[in-house]
Amino acid sequence: MSSVGSGRDREPGAVRRALSVLTLWSEGFVLPRWLRRPARLLGRLTAGDVAAPRFSASIMTATFLAATGLYGAQVGGHMPALIQALTARSGFAVEQVRVTGHVETSEIDILDALALDGWTSLIGFDAEAARKRVTALPWVRSAAVRKVYPDTIEVEVAERTAFAIWQRGSELLLVEESGKPIAPFVGGRKAALPLVIGAGANEAASAFITKVRGYPELYSRVKGYIRVGERRWDLRLENGITVKLPESGEDEAIVDLLSMDRDSALLSRDILSVDLRLTDRVVVQLTPEGVERRAAALEEGARARKRLEKRT
Repeated sequence: MSSVGSGRDREPGAVRRALSVLTLWSEGFVLPRWLRRPARLLGRLTAGDVAAPRFSASIMTATFLAATGLYGAQVGGHMPALIQALTARSGFAVEQVRVTGHVETSEIDILDALALDGWTSLIGFDAEAARKRVTALPWVRSAAVRKVYPDTIEVEVAERTAFAIWQRGSELLLVEESGKPIAPFVGGRKAALPLVIGAGANEAASAFITKVRGYPELYSRVKGYIRVGERRWDLRLENGITVKLPESGEDEAIVDLLSMDRDSALLSRDILSVDLRLTDRVVVQLTPEGVERRAAALEEGARARKRLEKRT
């Protein structure tokens, strides 16, 4: 009993000593303004003037657990997912996606590139990362992705323009005017584009096709542009004739070709090719049918001369 009583007697004394220490401390120097209120609160708690809330222990425990969970999510790299989940359920889930500017690019492909799910939050959505994924789509030249709060994403797309169909071996590709490939050619309305064939044809086609356009009589007949040795061009006409152009002096060769065609309908005859690579002559290769007809014509001419000789 004496030991219990002595412990009780010591408790008020300990409180008084703590208060006297705080009093002396506060009288010895002036505390900074931001510490004065915590010091007064500590004094009142020590003196027993302030009673702790009824559930303060539970609240502190819950706060500690929540802080520990947040710290663990941050360290483990799960914070973005946690933010997504919380904000999506608080009214910021993505409900609408508006896409503009796309013609060749499927809207489904754009939505896949945005990587949305049913609980994607607009707050946690990374618009820049999504823009990079959309820009990586084959037909997309540039893209802008904007967040419109509370629940909308806007995507504006600028697409690339196909200039020609490039045949590389057995592969057909749509290319830009610069020659950069866009996507495989699968037919449809792009079939009317110029066909360029051979190594390097995609990069050299723009300047050469522009040149041939200056000769409408020839341009309207061209079915394909064939790059030979990455040095010169052959023209494949719609009737199957191949026109072999020189490495230099293409304009002069085309002018001569059109002059011969106007004079003798050269490009409407039974020929396989017209070789314009030599400056002093034009070499014409006949088709097999043309060879037979020419042989028959020569034979008939020989017989006609013999008949004429007999008469004379």
